[in-house]
Amino acid sequence: MARFSRSDFTLESFRRQLANVDALPQLCVLGLVSGVITGAVMVAFRLLLEAGAVLYMPEGNPEAFEGLSPWLRSLLPLVAVSLIGVLLYRQKASAHKLGVGHVIERLSYHQGRFPLRNWLNQWWVGVVSVLGGLSAGREGPAIHLGAAASSGLGVKLRLPNNSLRVLVACGTAAGISASFNTPIAGVIFAMEVVMMEYTLMSFMPVILASTMAAMVAQVVYGNEPAFRIPEVALGSLMNLPWVVILGLVVGLLAGLFIHISRNTHLQQWPLWLRLGAVGVATGVVAWWFPQIQGIGYDSVAGVLNDQLEIKVLLALMIAKLLITALTVSGGVPIGIIGPVLVVGAATGALVGMLGGWLWPDKAADPSIFAMLGMAAMMGAVLQAPLAALMALMELTHTPNIMLPGMLAVVVACLTSRQLTSCEGFFISAVRYGLHPLQQPLMQALSRVSVPAVMERSLVRTERLITIEQARRLLESNPVWLIIERSSEEKTVLALKGATLARWLLEHDEALEDKAPPEDEQVDLLEIPGQRLELAPIGLQATLSEAFLKLQDDALGALYVVHGYRPKQQRISGIITRGAIERYYYYADPKDNDSAV
Repeated sequence: MARFSRSDFTLESFRRQLANVDALPQLCVLGLVSGVITGAVMVAFRLLLEAGAVLYMPEGNPEAFEGLSPWLRSLLPLVAVSLIGVLLYRQKASAHKLGVGHVIERLSYHQGRFPLRNWLNQWWVGVVSVLGGLSAGREGPAIHLGAAASSGLGVKLRLPNNSLRVLVACGTAAGISASFNTPIAGVIFAMEVVMMEYTLMSFMPVILASTMAAMVAQVVYGNEPAFRIPEVALGSLMNLPWVVILGLVVGLLAGLFIHISRNTHLQQWPLWLRLGAVGVATGVVAWWFPQIQGIGYDSVAGVLNDQLEIKVLLALMIAKLLITALTVSGGVPIGIIGPVLVVGAATGALVGMLGGWLWPDKAADPSIFAMLGMAAMMGAVLQAPLAALMALMELTHTPNIMLPGMLAVVVACLTSRQLTSCEGFFISAVRYGLHPLQQPLMQALSRVSVPAVMERSLVRTERLITIEQARRLLESNPVWLIIERSSEEKTVLALKGATLARWLLEHDEALEDKAPPEDEQVDLLEIPGQRLELAPIGLQATLSEAFLKLQDDALGALYVVHGYRPKQQRISGIITRGAIERYYYYADPKDNDSAV
């Protein structure tokens, strides 16, 4: 007889509790652990960037491309795309998917499970793209690395799939939080861009993860903000119309960025030609304007402190936008959040300077418009206005900037969506209907795993049994009888226990006082009653997975398989369409007799 330790029972109980919709304490524990893991991963990624920069960058600064010779900084992008082309694109196509888009795809269609190969590729591709002088950010790699590491913890512990979704959100929020030191913006970004929902069950674990990741990053890098913000104010309300103009300009630029990055004509070019175009275009622009290379946080700091010339600001607004979009369209998996913030800051500063020339007495400092441009560009490109506003507040530590910030972000988002017909960068438009993560039914069903609503009262039986065996089957009052068929018949059938009980009652009444024939057998496939054809589903699956599987009209229900080795698997319960419908309509598994 196998022995089970106390820890085995504790972990099994933890898994069963996580399957329910009200597993908030358990999810909060996962959020804490996820935050620590992602914070450590983000610190490791930043240290890896710094270690690589020591080899050839001035003072070991990953952003000091201005200190390199024109020949070297122009050659770096060609080396970077060559490495990515040779080392990444020689792998199978599924291994090429990296970054935030990959995170959303795995959450939408794979229950938040991540391939190990993609995770390993993200490490070196993220480092090569940034240190190789491409216009790339570190937030996309950080989100992928954090989300996959957090999800991997859940997979390792064999947690139900509904908790994997929350772990992905925790890793996403923690990645943003540790990168910018903006825990609130990390939470909103995870819920608005990745999860696309706001629920208490998700919010609290994600908040804990974001907080813990920020604390881990602060232990290593201190509590310094990502950018040093000058102390300035908007001043006169006469600047508000100019804020609206800024929102219009940024919205149009965001639409241009998305259209170029999603250009299908460029994506049809041969791979070598696409990568070559990215490398050559980046190298040519970098010869004169090295500020467009890398993440660009040093350029943002220069913009905010009025340290850059107008020609550099124009290069950041136009050239960096076009180069970043070309890099994405060319098939190089880069992070776009950092470059988007740089473009927004430069655009805002230019608009602010123009306002200063027109209204020298009333115009606010260009650095104010640079901050507003950062938030507006981030909100318009991602179609995530709340995340952009929270980032603006946390980066500036200036609550008074929220009023013009709200105006700029909303105008930019509306302009991008309505005038340029662009959805969010990471969510491709669906021809009919909504993206899976935006469907209320699938969102609700994804929050719960099948053990929360499955019927556990069942017994397994052979097709042919005696009358006495039939009576013994019903002694435990099972709701379902699982009919085991021959190996040639691959389908599994289920019969209501009440159906067999009714047949036995009619059988007894028909015999009256007569003695039943010896060894009389019952064929459970022949007695009157409805039999459901079953298909298997794993114990970790969510109700959304079960719902999609039951779309097959031939299936009447699913039997839930428990066990991780084929020879040790057993049937733990049955889940029907009716059980899923009752959960969705009443949102309370306690109303179902099969609730845990």
